[in-house]
Amino acid sequence: MRLSVLDFVPVRSDQTTRDALAVTVQLAQTADRLGFTRYWVTEHHNMPNVGATSPPVLIAYLAAQTSQLRLGSGGVMLPNHAPLAVAEQFALLEAAAPGRIDLGIGRAPGTDPVTTSALRGGRDDRDIENFPEYLDDVTALLSARGVEVPARSGDYRLKATPAAIGEPRLWLLGSSMYSAQLAAAKGLPYVFANHFSGKGIEEALETYRSRFVPSKFAAEPVTFMTVDATVAETCKEATALMLPDQQMTARMLTRAPLGPVPLVEEAATAQLTVQQHHIVQDRMRRAVLGKPAEAAEQLRALAERFDVDEVMVIPVASAHAGTDPATAPGRVATLELLAKELF
Repeated sequence: MRLSVLDFVPVRSDQTTRDALAVTVQLAQTADRLGFTRYWVTEHHNMPNVGATSPPVLIAYLAAQTSQLRLGSGGVMLPNHAPLAVAEQFALLEAAAPGRIDLGIGRAPGTDPVTTSALRGGRDDRDIENFPEYLDDVTALLSARGVEVPARSGDYRLKATPAAIGEPRLWLLGSSMYSAQLAAAKGLPYVFANHFSGKGIEEALETYRSRFVPSKFAAEPVTFMTVDATVAETCKEATALMLPDQQMTARMLTRAPLGPVPLVEEAATAQLTVQQHHIVQDRMRRAVLGKPAEAAEQLRALAERFDVDEVMVIPVASAHAGTDPATAPGRVATLELLAKELF
């Protein structure tokens, strides 16, 4: 089974953005050394607990400091951006790190309505409605041939880069039937964001596989899933390290005010509503959590249950008070302990 990593670049209450980026470099280099398949970063905006706002910037930063990992976006939220801008960014990344770049594309805004409006320059929700066409635009612009667009003087050719010799691997991300159906219709590799809700994955994957149309992107269905993970030498420690992130997610899902990711000691005394408590318990039941052998077996069971040969883990471990802010021992240990059991 292949293992990959999804990184939100979480920002703890004891960290600056610079600290969080230093941790991301350490984590990517750990994954690179241990033989993980790919390392993706997310796109979220105006959130006090997430530092990953610009996937192409982060990918370029990590490409210069790793050697083997496939690096990608999990994902670029396409309605926030002009398709040509996305194509240009990832064409350059592919040229700089050939054979190592994944372009994962999503449809959600990755932020709140006010920030979404600012990102899109006040444009309305037609950007969501036009998502399939924008997806086609990106794929056409990334090709070596480019795309012809009508102009007053005749057809005008647009290219993401002047002399491409390769293209990034495209993936469609989602957590709904819409994304599964669209990925199948366009013959794209598909990633189910299981960490987001954990609901509907069976139906989505069955629909994707049964309706898949072979294309230049994939001759047959290609898919994997994401899952939160925290692994430590004891179950008690793993649970303590995971709790802060799940509390943060529960606050987000109940529209409570957000802050940075709490430290372990802060989470231990946090006051939650009954609804938030239930959300935390549900998410921790669905996560990969525990000692190394137990966590590895949980991953194997997930891969077998959903018939995927790759799982992308989100190492969500927080830290104890007094930890060097530029480090995240629990997140690094999660990758190391899983690799020891599975590779």
